Amino acid sequence: MSLSPPARGRMLVLAGALLAAGGSALLIAWLIRADALVWLAAANRWLADAFIHRLGYWGVFLLMFIESSFVPFPSEIIIPPAADLARRLPDWSLAAVIGLGVAGSLAGALFNYGLALYLGRPLLLRWIDRCGSYLRVTRTGYDRAEQLFLRHGAISTFTGRLLPGIRQIISLPAGLARMNLAAFSLLTALGAGLWVVVLALAGYWFGAGAESLAESLQRYTRWLALGGALLVGGYVAWVGLRARVRREPGRGSPAAPGAPGDPPSASGEHR
Repeated sequence: MSLSPPARGRMLVLAGALLAAGGSALLIAWLIRADALVWLAAANRWLADAFIHRLGYWGVFLLMFIESSFVPFPSEIIIPPAADLARRLPDWSLAAVIGLGVAGSLAGALFNYGLALYLGRPLLLRWIDRCGSYLRVTRTGYDRAEQLFLRHGAISTFTGRLLPGIRQIISLPAGLARMNLAAFSLLTALGAGLWVVVLALAGYWFGAGAESLAESLQRYTRWLALGGALLVGGYVAWVGLRARVRREPGRGSPAAPGAPGDPPSASGEHR
């Protein structure tokens, strides 16, 4: 018995989650064993002192604006160093870092929204085809964002802010669809706010005790690696089972009446 398209979609999401969780666990275990946490804390402090401190609060806003638009500039090297400055310096505030980070993200999203609204879909796609490769905006990435918006509607402007590769471009299909601006701003600010808060707390907390954290986590690396291997193994087993089911004869559903390849109409009949 073949699965319906929604069921197949849920299975694919579950399999992807297994692979992502397993790969993340293995990566974290390797980082702990390699003492990379201490190195990451030192790199975070260097970024804070060498760049973010010189740029100031408005530099945080500007960089998050850039990150939220087309320019490939990761927020992971903006907010955590700024939060580390808030931990160490009296003239820096964690609340101000979070507030300006969210405001910059929202401003960049509104820029993308307005650009898509102004250009329209044909000109926007033409621009992506010609210039998107220089800014890491591909037609495939845009199509993923557009399908996410068409499938889930306005809420995708919230969830999309948490997805790498989608975060910067989910505002484009929202602009093309002329989504209500107040709802767009609210959902985008909530999604961006969640992401910024996580990064800020990580930078603030991580910078305070990276050495002690690395030492305490050493005892768990073996179990973390084992759990990651089991999750990845589950994904591999699922892929193998799925391929085996596909190879078995007679697994497909019977063809519906009508000319082959004709798309079904809204009533389910073939045209």
